[in-house]
Amino acid sequence: MCGRYASSRRPEDLIEEFEVDQPRIAAPLAADYNVAPTKEVYAVLERPPRAAEEPERQLRVLTWGLVPSWAKDPSIGSRLINARVETLAEKPAFRKALGVRRCLLPADGYYEWYATDRTDARGKPVKQPFFIRPSDSGTLAMAGLYEIWRDPTRAEGDPAAFRWTSTVITTEATDDLGRIHDRMPMMLDPEARSAWLDPRLTSAADALALLSPAAPGRLVAYPVSTAVGNVRNNGPELVEPMPAEPTSAGEVPSP
Repeated sequence: MCGRYASSRRPEDLIEEFEVDQPRIAAPLAADYNVAPTKEVYAVLERPPRAAEEPERQLRVLTWGLVPSWAKDPSIGSRLINARVETLAEKPAFRKALGVRRCLLPADGYYEWYATDRTDARGKPVKQPFFIRPSDSGTLAMAGLYEIWRDPTRAEGDPAAFRWTSTVITTEATDDLGRIHDRMPMMLDPEARSAWLDPRLTSAADALALLSPAAPGRLVAYPVSTAVGNVRNNGPELVEPMPAEPTSAGEVPSP
């Protein structure tokens, strides 16, 4: 599961890196080192062409937590922050979006928690957060899906009538990262991004074939402050390395 991540890139940098044609953002988002479900996030996507036009690559601000177009209650989004790649083509919440509404969710990296041998006052294991990022400190292009939900309580023509939402596609973690958590975001290599974003690609099988787990050595993980566990905490200090707590075996994990 990917339940928190960091996103500090400026929109102008994302526009250049992802070759965006049209930034569709009213105002830039502030750097966020503790992105949590239901927050606003950047997404790169392509909208379907009109007539003979080429699809337009856009940078948009979406809400993290996918609300299917058929949902009666938008609160379902808080439970659909991740989509397992193994069942992506089968789940009603994701099946349609996989065919026509795919996106990239740029991140600096993401957080996962590892149980230590210490317990809190309630007797539960204290968990050590790790930050997982590209080894070259580049942008992590997480594979995602997006949806557009029509709010029936809003009047026709109301710009807030349509809610744009997203989800992160996850896969089984590689051996090294699997020591921390058994799931990880699915990545998109630069050469596969254009095909993934192209709304003219409607075959679920072909779309899934573009996805790949991170190659060994592509990601690095290191322990960070437990302050990231509180969503009110936010700042670059959250991604700074720190000594890890011992694990249940008395040793610090070395992913």
